[in-house]
Amino acid sequence: MGDTPGPSEPTLEEQIAAYQREFQDLDPQVEEIVSALGRLNRRMNVAYGRQTATLGISNAEWEVLKALVLSGAPYQMGPGDLAKRLGLTPAAMTHRIDRMVAEGLVTRDRDENNRVRVIVELTAEGREKWLEAMRLATVFEEDLLQDLSQEERGALGEVLTRLLRRVEHAQPDAGGRLTDLD
Repeated sequence: MGDTPGPSEPTLEEQIAAYQREFQDLDPQVEEIVSALGRLNRRMNVAYGRQTATLGISNAEWEVLKALVLSGAPYQMGPGDLAKRLGLTPAAMTHRIDRMVAEGLVTRDRDENNRVRVIVELTAEGREKWLEAMRLATVFEEDLLQDLSQEERGALGEVLTRLLRRVEHAQPDAGGRLTDLD
């Protein structure tokens, strides 16, 4: 199962052969799956980044917009809650919010009921950017999965969800990042 490697990146077969040469206990089937998932994730992130860049936002900003939309109307969250959701430090979240306020994607105001609390809220422009990004992502994702039948898509979704649940159970704190991306 070959792929098109980058300029200096070996094919999956070459990578697995090198690993087997250096580590004989390797299960090549497991390594093929894990390496393919890793490469797919990396390439999908690059593709999404290119799409969001055409909209004038970064992947980091997209993640904030997504978190606010997922919170439901009225699309508000505290900066600390956003930081936890995205696995960021409070300082990194503040930096990201500052940028997004300046771009008109979110507002940041004091909570009327608790003046100590700050509320970050999605603006109409931020929601429109989110919708535009979703439209682009939908086209990309349909193209990505075009060769899979509905049954294969269902089976793949079930298998990946099982793997995700296993990792989430074993590593419940692994939802965030090891380092900030800003």
